[in-house]
Amino acid sequence: MQTFPPTNGGDRGRGYRTLETPSDSQQQPSNDWKGVFSVSSYSQYFNVDTDIVMNRLISSLYPVGGDFSSKIDANPDLYGLVWITTTLVFVLAALGNCATFLMQKRSDQGAAWSFDVSYMNVAAGSVYGYAIVVPMAFYFSLQYLGSNSSLIRFWCLWGYSLFIFILASFLLLIPVEILRWFIILLSGAASASFVSLNLRSYIDRNDLSVLIIAAFFLQMALAIFIKVWFFP
Repeated sequence: MQTFPPTNGGDRGRGYRTLETPSDSQQQPSNDWKGVFSVSSYSQYFNVDTDIVMNRLISSLYPVGGDFSSKIDANPDLYGLVWITTTLVFVLAALGNCATFLMQKRSDQGAAWSFDVSYMNVAAGSVYGYAIVVPMAFYFSLQYLGSNSSLIRFWCLWGYSLFIFILASFLLLIPVEILRWFIILLSGAASASFVSLNLRSYIDRNDLSVLIIAAFFLQMALAIFIKVWFFP
């Protein structure tokens, strides 16, 4: 790029002067907020191998330890969130229809039965919505109250907490109502304990313990919703 008109003084006789390219330190920094909408910004959170994912899945089934947050502290992932929620959506839609078929045939073998497509819509809306919105709500609440937290770690934590409902859904095919309630309440309590015990590591004030209680009851509410809607 060149300037016109020619400069005076020491540059007399040089009709044009070439502008130097600004150095990296002089260039304008890029807008960091744009990274939120970039797929490449999240690629690091899918860089996990099978052993790590399996270890975290197993940890989610043993909530008493409460050490899951320390396992994901250095390398939280979103692979578990995406894989578990998507699997749970299809499992609830498919097995929910199977469960209603078995219960209907058990009560009236001659009754007609048809596949309920609305199960897929409800499963997708409720599971994806819960797994994304609830961790965000806790993250912004803790940020507002002055406690240190991480949205990626919260998404990771809540994502793995839903794994137990995939296993429970297969057991809910058993056409015995009281046994179904026992299974879903036990699964809900395990999932709720998993979230609550690991959430403590992000809460360093006693007055915020109400958030732990809220997280517990939200997980239980999700478990009851799964039973009532998909396995009535």
